[in-house]
Amino acid sequence: MTIAPEAPTLNAPVDVRFTKAGNPLAVRYDGRIWAVTEEPVHWFTRDSWWQTRRSVPVGVGNVVDIEHWRVQVRHTSDSPLRTFELRRDPLSEQWLLESLTED
Repeated sequence: MTIAPEAPTLNAPVDVRFTKAGNPLAVRYDGRIWAVTEEPVHWFTRDSWWQTRRSVPVGVGNVVDIEHWRVQVRHTSDSPLRTFELRRDPLSEQWLLESLTED
């Protein structure tokens, strides 16, 4: 089931805890801790820098790679499984909940 109109707004800030290997372990969202239960999926997309007209000083670093994670989570052992898609934009430390589905 895809997120319904009465569900929380997408692009909501979330806190993500990572393992030492760099994989998501848990997500803090909506006042709850959601434990990652399955192997997460990781990928990158490219920012349309020519549309955002982002200019940065030389040497700032990567300004075009948008990092994504798809994680399956539960907040209790018997709660419904949900899928969170997380996104972190270039030059940002803040993770955003891009989409939420209930499996």
